[in-house]
Amino acid sequence: MSLKIEFNKDQYEGLIKLVYLGNWMVNAYRIDDCLKEFEEIEEYVLSFSDEMGFGNYVVYDKKFKKHFPTRKFEEEVDVYVDEYNDEIFWDELIDRLAKREFINKYGQEAIRKMDLEERFEKLQPFINKYEREFEKYGIENLVIKK
Repeated sequence: MSLKIEFNKDQYEGLIKLVYLGNWMVNAYRIDDCLKEFEEIEEYVLSFSDEMGFGNYVVYDKKFKKHFPTRKFEEEVDVYVDEYNDEIFWDELIDRLAKREFINKYGQEAIRKMDLEERFEKLQPFINKYEREFEKYGIENLVIKK
């Protein structure tokens, strides 16, 4: 089975950005165990870049027999990566610190016995505490005890 989809130039530009960002999310942190299925999809989509007029975004490397994004393309798309990383950093930091404090106060066993609503109700004050702290001071007051 095969599927044919047509894109105009603007849609194709959005598609190569989405595919690049999707592959980046899945594989950027992997060193030797990249998920090939995502790399193959990215390669396929990027292979139409010349035809669609995006030679300034993508180049073909004959040695590797593969398409690669140009520096110009990466600089444009990395804005999204930076925004994502910044937002995720704060969300994860708040979530992990709140859960640590929640567990320290109530204990794993007591938390397991709570229903979902009670767990959320008792966790939320810790989340609120860290949200206010980091909104006001950033990481200024964050210290590591030795």
